[in-house]
Order: sequence, then C-alpha cells, then structure tokens
Amino acid sequence: MLAAERGLSTNSIAAYGNDLRQASKLLGGGLAGADEAKLGTLAGAWRTLAASSVARKCSALRHFFGFLQDEGLREDNPSAALPKPTLRRPLPKLLDMNEIDRLFAVAERAANRSDAPDTAVRDLALLELLYGSGMRATELVSLPRRAVVSDQPFLILKGKGGKERLVPLSDRARLVAGHWRERVDAGQPWLFPSRTGHISRIRLFQIVRALAGGAGIDPARVSPHVLRHAFATHLLAGGADLRALQTMLGHADISTTQIYTHVEASRLVALVNERHPLARRG
Repeated sequence: MLAAERGLSTNSIAAYGNDLRQASKLLGGGLAGADEAKLGTLAGAWRTLAASSVARKCSALRHFFGFLQDEGLREDNPSAALPKPTLRRPLPKLLDMNEIDRLFAVAERAANRSDAPDTAVRDLALLELLYGSGMRATELVSLPRRAVVSDQPFLILKGKGGKERLVPLSDRARLVAGHWRERVDAGQPWLFPSRTGHISRIRLFQIVRALAGGAGIDPARVSPHVLRHAFATHLLAGGADLRALQTMLGHADISTTQIYTHVEASRLVALVNERHPLARRG
C-alpha cells in the first residue's frame, strides 16, 4: 500500500518497517492486535528519544493501524493512545554567499585545468546542479543522461511520490552540465554513472564535503541538503515568490517552504520602514 498507493520511496518504506518491528518488540510481539492500553505504554519507552523520532514512529503506527482497519483486519483503531509530541521545525543550516563563492572557486579551479580529470568536471557539474536548481540528492544522482539538453533551459524531474516537476536551469548550470555530458559515454543511461549504475547519495555526500574542506569550510557544515537550503534561501532573499519556490523545490505543502522565510526578517523590516505609508510621516 505504501509503495503502490502512497508512492513512498524504498528508504521511507524501510524506515516504516523498522519502526513497526521496534514497536512490536517493545510490546512483546503481537503489534497488530495491540489495544489502546498496550500502545499507551510506548510513550514511556520512548521518553529518551527526540520529539521528531517519536513523531515519526507514531506516524508509522497510525498508518499501520489505519491500514488494518481499512482492510477489515480489525474493527477499531487504537492509535489514539499514542503520544502526540510537539514539534518545532528546525531552521535549516545555511551557507552564506562568501562560502558558496569559495566552494565554486575550488571546484572551478580543479575543472578548468588543462589536464583536468573527468572527476573534476563531474564534481563541478554536481555542484552547479545542486546549488543552481535545488534538487534533492536522490534526484541529482539518478538524473538520466538525456535529462540535460543544450537548448532546453529546464529539467523535468520525478521527485518524491513519483510526482513530476519542472526545474529551471541557469545558462551557467546548463553549460557546465552539458560539458560534463559530452564526457559521458553515449551508451550510458545515467548522467553521473558509476561502475554499477549511477553514483550513490553517499558518494555525492563525500564529494561535497571534500570540496568544502578544500574551500576552508568545516565539512560537517556542508551536505547536498545544505546546498538545497542555500539555493532556496538565496533565491528567496533575491526576491523569488514563495509559491514559485515551492514548485521548484517540489514541496507538497507550502508550510514546508515557509521555513525559509526566517532569513527574510531583516529585509521585511527594511521593506516596512521604506514602503509603509506611516514611514513617510514625520
């Protein structure tokens, strides 16, 4: 059901499975037949966990019992007894423009050498597409070779839940990606191939951190997802519309996109001071 109807990724389904198995173990087995009293004991077992972890486990259990009820495998749904942790969405980690410039300087210096290896050109293309389009790591590493076309200023991506979205590509990103594409064997189905398919998310993570280290930035502060945050934050600071940003990031709910508005506080204050009618009164 999670795969066919909700379109969840393999990783998400695996996480659901782990949460269900762990909950069943805590209850001594028989999870499918657990009543509200038994489920209520899980709150104590989870008291040392972060609120986000408890929320994820509760979500897995609610979907599980909802499924059992929908399928007629049990008449009631005991998930009301599960805890309801209060979540505060964390602010995304950020890189400023100076740090972004340093990252690109390192990647460009390596890729523009006359004897530049293929990996240096690939790494620059990965960086350009990460920061220049806000793609998720999985979306980037699994890009088909045919996805980048020299005269097409956008990509059509299939993101979470199999949903397609249009992602604009800057002239710069398209040029660098096209340059890398020329180095990829025409028979390859992937834009960023490896020996067994396409490069992994872990390999992308390693590449990004290596570039950060070369730029004098603490590698622990940098990841593919941090570059996605930087794309969104800097685009919004440059005047992008929140709805347009939601579309480009592939967020199903605009409340997810609104997390980036925190960086706009100073700009909004300046806007009120400059544009509000009362600001012009002596």
